[in-house]
Amino acid sequence: MKRPLKSSSRPVPMTKPTSCDWKSPSGQKGKLGKSRIFRFVDNFKWRGVRTERYKEQDGGWSAISRNVLIGNHGEAAQFHLRYFELEPNGYSSLEKHRHEHVVVCIRGTGNVLIGKKIYALGYLDTVYIAPNTSHQLTNPTEEPFGFFCIVNAERDKPQPVIEQCLG
Repeated sequence: MKRPLKSSSRPVPMTKPTSCDWKSPSGQKGKLGKSRIFRFVDNFKWRGVRTERYKEQDGGWSAISRNVLIGNHGEAAQFHLRYFELEPNGYSSLEKHRHEHVVVCIRGTGNVLIGKKIYALGYLDTVYIAPNTSHQLTNPTEEPFGFFCIVNAERDKPQPVIEQCLG
């Protein structure tokens, strides 16, 4: 079912950006991707977005999958939007890096370790993880725990942390 746009006025063709704050991303001239909608299907899946392994190599994580909604389809965005899902007793790797994260819980409940503190997360709880801060997400429940994660498009590789692990 197509969702019509609700508007009382006719669209006006745009010849230049509508905001004085807008700047073309450097090096992206002529490389901007096409606008698109990834329709939510059900069970936290989106049409046109495939479920991937959390990381290429095994180790330090369990029972977690990734869906890249923005960042794998030719977008020139300065950020990537991913949906991660932890199965019961699943956990992400304990790591840190120079880039920051924003995590938004949208399914079930779980825990996040930030530095040395553990916090419980529920629906729409939002977490900011500062650069160079060790972190790990876990699912101690019997239901799936899913969250959006927003990161910089250009980012450094994670550095494993050998200290306390929630997994």
